[in-house]
Amino acid sequence: MATEIRVPTLGESVTEATIAQWFKKPGDAVNADEPLVELETDKVTVEVPAPAAGTLAEVVVKEGDTVEVGALLGSLTEGAAAAAPTAAPAAKAEAPAAELVEVVVPTAGESVTEAEVGEWSVKVGDSVKADDILVELETDKAAQEVPSPVAGKIVEVLQATGATVNPGMVLCKIAAGEGAAAAPVAAAPAPQAAVVAPASSMPAAPSAAKMMAEKGLSADQVAGSGKRGQVLKGDVIAAVAAGATAAPQAAAAPVSVRAPSAPADEAREERVRMTKLRQTIARRLKDAQNTAAMLTTYNEVDMKPIMDLRKQYKDIFEKKHGVKLGFMGFFTKAVTHALKEIPAVNAEIDGTDIIYKDFAHIGVAVGTPKGLVVPVVRDADQMSIADIEKEIGNLGRKGRDGKLSMADMQGGTFTISNGGVYGSLMSSPILNAPQSGILGMHKIQERPVAINGQVVIRPMMYLALSYDHRIVDGKEAVTFLVRVKESLEDPQRLVLDL
Repeated sequence: MATEIRVPTLGESVTEATIAQWFKKPGDAVNADEPLVELETDKVTVEVPAPAAGTLAEVVVKEGDTVEVGALLGSLTEGAAAAAPTAAPAAKAEAPAAELVEVVVPTAGESVTEAEVGEWSVKVGDSVKADDILVELETDKAAQEVPSPVAGKIVEVLQATGATVNPGMVLCKIAAGEGAAAAPVAAAPAPQAAVVAPASSMPAAPSAAKMMAEKGLSADQVAGSGKRGQVLKGDVIAAVAAGATAAPQAAAAPVSVRAPSAPADEAREERVRMTKLRQTIARRLKDAQNTAAMLTTYNEVDMKPIMDLRKQYKDIFEKKHGVKLGFMGFFTKAVTHALKEIPAVNAEIDGTDIIYKDFAHIGVAVGTPKGLVVPVVRDADQMSIADIEKEIGNLGRKGRDGKLSMADMQGGTFTISNGGVYGSLMSSPILNAPQSGILGMHKIQERPVAINGQVVIRPMMYLALSYDHRIVDGKEAVTFLVRVKESLEDPQRLVLDL
């Protein structure tokens, strides 16, 4: 029986969407509720699931097309025959005495539809204990480690490093139990393993795999010197220098259009695929520039009152609250006070509407080994400085350890970015869409200033407020930044809620 797949209702004011990507192609078997296609609107990204198990029979619209609500996307042929492709592994799993456990890609959040497979910590034949880390997945928001659900032996790895996977896809198979048999090792190789090392060794490093593909070399032409025999880029360069050549038919088209490098320079270059997180950062920042009428206003703040207050109370504060008294608590509190007076800076545009927020969820930009992430301090306007410092410290640790969840990074209404920790004296931060404001903190530097007719040396910091001029007027932006300055230069205002 054929079942039509149509564009679902997307919201009261949303009448059309763009086909972002198809997860399946005609002829593919699908399970009920498995995502088939991703739609992008001007507000959200929506996945359209399969209404039933079966086979995708037809795709009517292609990626990039714009469709209206209710439009036909494709059709699905229902029936048990569609389950045949997945039945084969089950039959294979009956051979060994041990139970075969499939490790699948976990669901990472509503808006996360795919991930990139990072480096495997195990290989076929390795014994693992329950909760041992098997592999790291990189999404467009964070890195996520996948632990082993049982103790046993790795018998099959289905997804190679660098492969793009969706929630529910099988990553590997484990024969449960200490005495797990290794019979299934002879299973078919993963489809993505065209340019990686054999199954008995680590997959080639992404940069090495890329160069091997460009040079037309196969895995057996390169000896790996990395951990567990992993092929590194230097190994590929050495193999090329030693005379390894591609087969005549292996000439490939250029990967990208760019100025050619001299052979001597090419050997010193390294091509590394952007992580999902970095790709998303690049896309979101550029979208913010293209969409918002972004403008930046500047001011400076005398940090001496805050520094004197910290010096006087830092030991007592840490002893009582178990956390150090930093600058972020004061800045976050000053921002929440200013947001109450200038609510437009805390609002966002949704189509032709302005949404004002009666709460302040403050995003704090944190640099991690994977890139810049912005975890959110929720209801910061209702928190004390001590509570804010504790939460920022907790989010910072989670960010550095790669433990941030989707919930930790969603729902922010305003962002604070502290480039001063890296030595930045002045910069213009880019909006974190759909927010309408972001405050940039900078390096504290002593310099001469005039106070009461006298030139004195004071620890000064430049502040920068980038804002969306479509919703925030210049007067409001300047007033907001002045209120932040006033609160920091007179900390008693924060205590008295002035």
